[in-house]
Amino acid sequence: MLGEEKMSVRKRLSKSSKHAEEKEEGQRDCTEECQETPSNGRIDLKQLIAKKIQLTAEAEELKPFFMKEVGSHFDDFVTNLIEKSASLDNGGCTLTSFSVLEGENSHRAKDLRAPPEHGKIFVIRRSLLDELFEVDHIRTIYHMFIALLILFILSTLVVDYIDEGRLVLEFNLMSYAFGKLTVAMWTWCTMFLCTLTVPYFLFQRWARGYHRSSHPVVHSLLHCFLFVVFQIGVLGLGPLYVVLVYTLPPASRFIVILEQIRLIMKAHSFVRENVPRVLSSAKEKSSTVPVPTVNQYLYFLFAPTLIYRDNYPRTPTVRWGYVAMQFAQVFGCFFYVYYVFERLCTPLFRNIKQEPFSARVLVLCIFNSILPAVLILFLSFFAFLHCWLNAFAEMLRFGDRMFYKDWWNSTSYSNYYRTWNVVVHDWLYYYAYKDFLWFFTKKFKSAAMLAVFAVSAVVHEYALAVCLNFFYPVLFVLFMFFGMAFNFIANDSRKRPIWNVLMWTSLFAGNGVLLCFYSQEWYARQHCPLKNPTFLDYIRPRSWTCRYVF
Repeated sequence: MLGEEKMSVRKRLSKSSKHAEEKEEGQRDCTEECQETPSNGRIDLKQLIAKKIQLTAEAEELKPFFMKEVGSHFDDFVTNLIEKSASLDNGGCTLTSFSVLEGENSHRAKDLRAPPEHGKIFVIRRSLLDELFEVDHIRTIYHMFIALLILFILSTLVVDYIDEGRLVLEFNLMSYAFGKLTVAMWTWCTMFLCTLTVPYFLFQRWARGYHRSSHPVVHSLLHCFLFVVFQIGVLGLGPLYVVLVYTLPPASRFIVILEQIRLIMKAHSFVRENVPRVLSSAKEKSSTVPVPTVNQYLYFLFAPTLIYRDNYPRTPTVRWGYVAMQFAQVFGCFFYVYYVFERLCTPLFRNIKQEPFSARVLVLCIFNSILPAVLILFLSFFAFLHCWLNAFAEMLRFGDRMFYKDWWNSTSYSNYYRTWNVVVHDWLYYYAYKDFLWFFTKKFKSAAMLAVFAVSAVVHEYALAVCLNFFYPVLFVLFMFFGMAFNFIANDSRKRPIWNVLMWTSLFAGNGVLLCFYSQEWYARQHCPLKNPTFLDYIRPRSWTCRYVF
């Protein structure tokens, strides 16, 4: 197989060199003919223009071969680089790419498995979009989105001026969504202080008492029980109680719930990464107990990663202009989403229930929701995974900025899940998938993958149910059933461009379904409230039976 690839490369090189020789001969002919001027001393312009057209045509014919050749070599280079990087991740820090590829045992990188205490290796690298935006062609796409935002703003102002006779610069939807923000901020401060003190205190007390305890198993079980009680009782039920009792609006709820999930994952990572070090120290009967400092733990709580390390690669300086630009783009995305809802979503769903519920109404709703859903998807990705995380990374001089990969080039859903959100994927891979395989041996890879999908689906649905104040498991069904099916059907063996087209088509359709169903349910519950709702009324879809007319 390798020999065939080398032969194909040689053929492409010979073909491109042959075209290059033809081009050089054409240039020489052109030079000779151009030098042969007529006897009257005048140059034949028609002949010169014809030769120029011929050379341009030959150059255009040669360009695809050249680009294909460069692209193939670049793809081979990147593939080899990724495989070497994977060998480092899977084999620990002591392995090098040469020891993996050229060692005596000649193990493949994918056959190497790190012990449970090893995991992600952090290196200094930029975010992909920061690199792509240096290319003028890619940055033009960014400019297109800015132009579209300007048109949304202008259309809103013009329509308001026509309807009201004046410019209406009110942001009622945004002010409602971020209502009671002070309550959300106080809740976040309480959650953060609890996460900073309780897990660190419990771990420090357990680590220093583990060596001296005559019953280390009982000592460990007691502290493990207290940590689980903190995770479930304090970080789990506490913020949920505040959200429900104070009836926070949707955006404020998202702040509290997403921070709740983030802090739970951070606390788990801190304990999970440091417990094996203490056990190893006790096994070696070391006199020192490897307990991180408070500053290291505090840095981790703010760092844009969910994998704990004592130290991370750091950049030399902070570019405050870059930080300001990232935060400005975050606020720009907020206003962008506001105008998408104001111009595309609100008019659609406000009047949708004037017609009886039917398959026609549902299908039209889904297709009309695809455009705003896709815009919200892109804006959410850009605002959080690029701008927000890069802003904090720059302020903390956090070097590893690979918060996502080129998920837009995915030809399989398995690759899309790995590259869309690298921060969360790393946590699920090392603490859910790998720990599952380590505990139940490597025979249950499908069960481990199913468990990871189930955890992710439940957490996503929990966040939506609490933030929207109703249970409507559309996301859970799409994620758990269709997402799992696509993960096995459109797997990594699918490399043809048609699979990328199918991936985008299904992704657009899925986001349209989510926006349509959840928006319908939201408006139905706003306009068809129940006087004495029972528990079943909270989980029964109201949009199926609600009828209202303005």
